[in-house]
Amino acid sequence: MIRFTNVNMAYPGGNEALKNINLDIAQGAMVYITGRSGAGKSTLLRLIALIDRHTRGQIIVNGQNLERVRNRRIPLFRRHIGFMFQDHRLLFDRTVFDNVALPLVIAGYRHQEIKKRVHAALDKVSLLTKMNSYPMALSGGEQQRVGVARAVVHRPALLLADEPTGNLDPALSWDTMKLFEQFNQVGVTVLIASHDLDMIKRMQKRIITLKNGRLLSNSTSSQEDSE
Repeated sequence: MIRFTNVNMAYPGGNEALKNINLDIAQGAMVYITGRSGAGKSTLLRLIALIDRHTRGQIIVNGQNLERVRNRRIPLFRRHIGFMFQDHRLLFDRTVFDNVALPLVIAGYRHQEIKKRVHAALDKVSLLTKMNSYPMALSGGEQQRVGVARAVVHRPALLLADEPTGNLDPALSWDTMKLFEQFNQVGVTVLIASHDLDMIKRMQKRIITLKNGRLLSNSTSSQEDSE
């Protein structure tokens, strides 16, 4: 489903975020991307979602060469991708329902379908009773779960999560990871960037480790330290 071939990414100013990355991720996989801050975890996810474009090499996502996806076609490409940002990016002047519904509204879904899907997504993250609340009235963990619901409300084939447990305590972090695992169990390909190596190892899934923009290890049960 995802293939990186000799991929490099340099930001303006010459900062090389990724260097000669080669990897394959099969459809239906659940993969963790780890490494220190600045290792290139977020950049890798952003390239897959076409938030940024790579400098050299080739990226194939679901059979599409990303170099050939023109800017005007990016919204169509992203309809099959759910992206969860580290800082939630919730709209604080909108209700929980409206925040989760936003991707469906943008995609032009009908009102009844939006209502059905939003209710299902909020029920999945145990927030259906909070749908008329505003984000400021929620705890940090609840806001995180709203972000999860919004990322999956359009039933994406691919779910990308950038440090989704960065602001959560260990118990909530584990619950969030298990929630991602539930989505994976119904066929969603899941990629999660996280620096919490201890928790990642407990999940017993494939681990990709980056260091200074390079691929350090790529295994089902990594024994390597992200140092």
